[in-house]
Amino acid sequence: MPYTPDKPKLAESSDELRARIPGWGVDLDPKDRPSVPKERFDVNLNGVHWEFPERQPEKWPRERSVEHRFLTPVFGTSCPPKGLSGVIRRYSYRRYSEGRAAHWLLLLAADRVDTVESTLGSFLTRHPDNLLTETGVLSEFTHRGLSSRLRGRRVDRPHHLLDPIIVAAPWVLAGGATYLALRRVFRGRSRQGVGG
Repeated sequence: MPYTPDKPKLAESSDELRARIPGWGVDLDPKDRPSVPKERFDVNLNGVHWEFPERQPEKWPRERSVEHRFLTPVFGTSCPPKGLSGVIRRYSYRRYSEGRAAHWLLLLAADRVDTVESTLGSFLTRHPDNLLTETGVLSEFTHRGLSSRLRGRRVDRPHHLLDPIIVAAPWVLAGGATYLALRRVFRGRSRQGVGG
């Protein structure tokens, strides 16, 4: 037993274990293992006929960890790096090892930047993001959001006051900045019209 001065019990031998436990060690002999034919290399067996798989073509330079000599033969192409978030991701892979915290922190930052880029990009489309329905704010009023925040033992209670600031403040600031910019543009035009 650990943490006592008693001498630990010696491990039982294979013969003792086989005598005590019915069926113990049935796979010790490789002939009895069901996986052995799969592990044995036989050129007559059907299956893979290559030493190294054919490589997927690289349409654009893909990010790759500094630990690896080359990309894996197959890799994902559904979300290619784009914009500022792509620049951050490429820098993270080019500069830092996967064992460094900076690598992962940069990738987290790139995810946040990508979220902002996607949200701003949605405003340039015919179907921009609907902030009220997609953030779940309306469920606070329809699914007892306020009562669940006030009653019970929720672990996220300390940051309830921060939620509106974190979620709404960027939109309020962006709206205010847009208003001030438009106001300055229209005031400049009205002054030119009066003076001209």
